Amino acid sequence: MLSTWKQTTTAASFAAILGIVCLSATGQEPNPTTVAPGARTGQVTAQGPDGTYVYRIKVVEHDLDAVNYFHRSGSTHINFTGTNLLPGAKGEAKVVSERGGLHISAEFKGLTPANGFGPEYMTYVLWAISADGRPQNLGEVLPAGTKNNIEVTTSLQSFGLIVTAEPYFSVSMPSDVIVLQNVFSDKTQGVLEHVNVHYSLLPRGLYADTGGSKSELNPITRNEHSPLELYEAHNAARIARMNHADKYAPDIMQDVATDLQNADTMDSSKHRDQKMEITYAREAVQKAEDARISSLRKQASERQQQERADKEQAQADAAQSQIAAANANAQAEAAAAAKARAEADAANARAQAAESQHNAQKSEADASAVREKLRAQLNSVLATSESARGLIVNMSDVLFDTAKFTLKPDTKVSLAKVATILQLYPGLKVQVEGYTDSVGGDEYNQKLSENRANAVHDFLVQNGVPAANVTAAGYGKNKPVADNGTAAGRAQNRRVNLVVSGDAIGVQTTNPE
Repeated sequence: MLSTWKQTTTAASFAAILGIVCLSATGQEPNPTTVAPGARTGQVTAQGPDGTYVYRIKVVEHDLDAVNYFHRSGSTHINFTGTNLLPGAKGEAKVVSERGGLHISAEFKGLTPANGFGPEYMTYVLWAISADGRPQNLGEVLPAGTKNNIEVTTSLQSFGLIVTAEPYFSVSMPSDVIVLQNVFSDKTQGVLEHVNVHYSLLPRGLYADTGGSKSELNPITRNEHSPLELYEAHNAARIARMNHADKYAPDIMQDVATDLQNADTMDSSKHRDQKMEITYAREAVQKAEDARISSLRKQASERQQQERADKEQAQADAAQSQIAAANANAQAEAAAAAKARAEADAANARAQAAESQHNAQKSEADASAVREKLRAQLNSVLATSESARGLIVNMSDVLFDTAKFTLKPDTKVSLAKVATILQLYPGLKVQVEGYTDSVGGDEYNQKLSENRANAVHDFLVQNGVPAANVTAAGYGKNKPVADNGTAAGRAQNRRVNLVVSGDAIGVQTTNPE
């Protein structure tokens, strides 16, 4: 005889029925379409591609019909009704109590393509929800024309049934897209449980909050050639990668990649075996889900370890604070003495700073005086000017034989004087830079400028300037100082410059800009 009774649970005890809010109560990982903690939320509804309204955050009171099927009590019937997400859907099921469990034969109508709720959804899954909120994936609801049939078994005795849209068949927790739920009919036998619960529907999925973020997840476009299982496999693999499975479960993800490659190869093969293709694809889905769950568990373990470390550190900090407070009186006198010393040190530091500033100003003035003296000495031999790079001694083109790098006798005399002057200032650096005009090829001008610079470099070293203090470089026709369109301008551009720098004259060595 049929008996009916009513059971009421609190929000905290039954919210886990959907695997959405109280995930820790069930010890299972969140559904792959659930938005991660910290995602943007709000009291908002959005309209899906098929015109149905999908709730982002909506706290509702929901009546869930559950049945306690007597062990080996024969068969009974239950109906399914569509939720507000898919009101046109309906179904019925026959539940037979057998030795070893319950056999469920269900038939559904009005199930539209799952991706109407979002591009991440590929299929539907039938779930059994126990009275304590534990979900069990009973199997994938595959289409067969206008009907969707499924035959499954379960070891549960008391449960309710729901159908949800999912990204692939092997998910371990239901998503919040509930499209069908069981209801009692006049043929239903057993102990009926009307469970009144409050639960929150979380934001729709991963795509809803990643617009414009260049996420690696993209909607999958189906074609009728490839089976649904192949798209589920690619969906599962990408969701696993998004959950960092490549990092935390690389071995499993390698197997996933192999199964996907085999499935894709079979899909495009002229000798296609669709059964084998689906087998590879389903293997990839299951392994991808295993990798996702393994990744989430390892990440949770890392967070727990970090939390423990933070807690231990906080405890250590608290203990240290207590020790510091206990020693506060003893430290007060030391602090007063330290303050007096600090004031004395500060006065001393100010005096030293003033002295350092005075010395720096004096050094700068001394360097400026030395620089001006050196400029006058060099200028008495060759034209010398002052620049931000240092003193620039200009050797014009007339100091060399035409188109050659041989130093003229008069040039050697001048350079010998320059070398003598430079030796009076140890530590000065000399950059010898050769330049040409724009006449002739680039390679020719580059080589000529280098040879002239090297000739001057070698002569200075031969006349006592330390080799370590002299460098040479050719710049060809680059960095002209005058217009190469006139003879006078070209003559100015054919030159060798000696750039003199160093601490003694207060200028650091730099390259030409």
